[in-house]
Amino acid sequence: MESTRLVGGNQVSLPLTTTNRLAKVKRKRNFQPLSRINDVFTPQTCSLHTNNPQHSVSPFVTRRKSQSNPDHHSGVFELEEEEDDSKIPSLPEVNGVRNTRPVDVKRELVMLSLPAIAGQAIDPLTLLMETAYIGRLGSVELGSAAVSMSIFNTISKLFNIPLLSVSTSFVAEDIARVAAQDLAEEDMHSERPSQGLPERKQLSSVSTALVLAVGIGVFEALALSLASGPLLRLMGVPSTSEMFIPARQFLVLRALGAPAYVLSLALQGIFRGFKDMKTPVYCLGIGNFLAVFLFPLFIYQFRMGVAGAAISSVISQYTVTILMIVLLNKRVILLPPKMGSLKFGDYLKSGGFVLGRTLSVLMTMTVATSMAARQGAFAMAAHQICMQVWLAVSMLTDALASSGQALIASSASKRDFEDVKEVTTFVLKIGVVTGIALAIVLGVSFSSLAGLFSKDPEVLRIVRKGVLFVAATQPITALAFIFDGLHYGMSDFPYAAWSMMVVGGISSAFMLYAPAGLGLSGVWVGLSMFMGFRMMAGFGRLLWKKGPWWFMHTTSHKRLA
Repeated sequence: MESTRLVGGNQVSLPLTTTNRLAKVKRKRNFQPLSRINDVFTPQTCSLHTNNPQHSVSPFVTRRKSQSNPDHHSGVFELEEEEDDSKIPSLPEVNGVRNTRPVDVKRELVMLSLPAIAGQAIDPLTLLMETAYIGRLGSVELGSAAVSMSIFNTISKLFNIPLLSVSTSFVAEDIARVAAQDLAEEDMHSERPSQGLPERKQLSSVSTALVLAVGIGVFEALALSLASGPLLRLMGVPSTSEMFIPARQFLVLRALGAPAYVLSLALQGIFRGFKDMKTPVYCLGIGNFLAVFLFPLFIYQFRMGVAGAAISSVISQYTVTILMIVLLNKRVILLPPKMGSLKFGDYLKSGGFVLGRTLSVLMTMTVATSMAARQGAFAMAAHQICMQVWLAVSMLTDALASSGQALIASSASKRDFEDVKEVTTFVLKIGVVTGIALAIVLGVSFSSLAGLFSKDPEVLRIVRKGVLFVAATQPITALAFIFDGLHYGMSDFPYAAWSMMVVGGISSAFMLYAPAGLGLSGVWVGLSMFMGFRMMAGFGRLLWKKGPWWFMHTTSHKRLA
């Protein structure tokens, strides 16, 4: 028996095993190859499916992007069931990662989110411990370390978040592509005996992410080390300040860990692409536990002060990175035999869009902090407390967003738009519920929480006014974060970037003038506008019937070529 498939634009006859079914090629005129959306799609091919979802097989050739548009009328091919001998075999594993349709994507989303939440919490908790240990040395040491941490984190966010976000989607798509190729090879060589062991795969997206991470990490290390003095002066720490020497020492030492830090973020994105949130959590847990153990040893026992804290963090970062590299090496070939197989163009293009988005967010937050500082020391202290609580609780919804991104990227790569629709609907519902729950909890307990950060009555009085901003905006903030994950999962990086630039520009312009009449409340209203416009931009994209989410408005959208 033979089946006819369209591979690379050619009609090919392939032998069928006894476990396969006879299929025929049927011409369809209601769908178009993925070449018109965002001007970056590559031609598509066919997929096998039946009316029974349990007998579905993902497409044989996948693409870099995951959207398609039904509004055009070019023909594509679809393989349709004619006989049913037995079940069609599911996609093979890519070294332990199954690509079959999950039985319950809702349960999978929850199971991915739980370790993601833990992973999001580990680094901030370690940073809190580091701050506590340094704080015992004195106010000068604490202030110098705080400035250096701010510089390090700003540079890291600017360059590392794009790599983390893009690698998750690209790796998920690469896994689907390799799995589809393996399925085709199994059909062509069905008589060949299996070796019984999973084969390490060559994924160009993984190799590209690692090479870029090393390059970016080395660049960050050199920039932070060589420009440490000018960067500190730019942050308001002149050379004559008593904080300058310890701050520069701390920053130069922390810069040595930049390559490991960038690599660890890229590796986290890669594991997310494998829908594996647990491995990074284990590695982060071990590395950060080591840091907490080393802080008192280096700071106090060896009398190294802030330098000891920086060295402890660097050792922790390299430990995390080495552990993840060893574990990833068991799944995939880390570097290709030829550098020409790396996909730098795809990463740089999509990463450039995410870089623009990150710049917009940093610009908006910088404007907010600057305008709050102009309202006086009490107002600035209250604003900082509100922002820290707001950012801390956002970790919950950010974990939902990253988990949703991984699931959507995986399902969309296989044209499983049923899964994409189900995940999208569910994660938005969970986001609303989570946001409302956080709003209630913070509204009731925020005044008590503020007492943990300050005992000054004037600061606490201003903080109580910030309850409306922090608590009431939680549902909006939750949806704004989740929409980011949805955009990234569909590889809709251009829209995520351009919409953020527009939203950030409008909100920043408001915050530049509103505080003159509204005081600190003007800053909080501006930040509320920022999150509200982000949420509206996400909904607008989802409701656009001719955009990448077209399938949300149809009743029938099985696996399409």
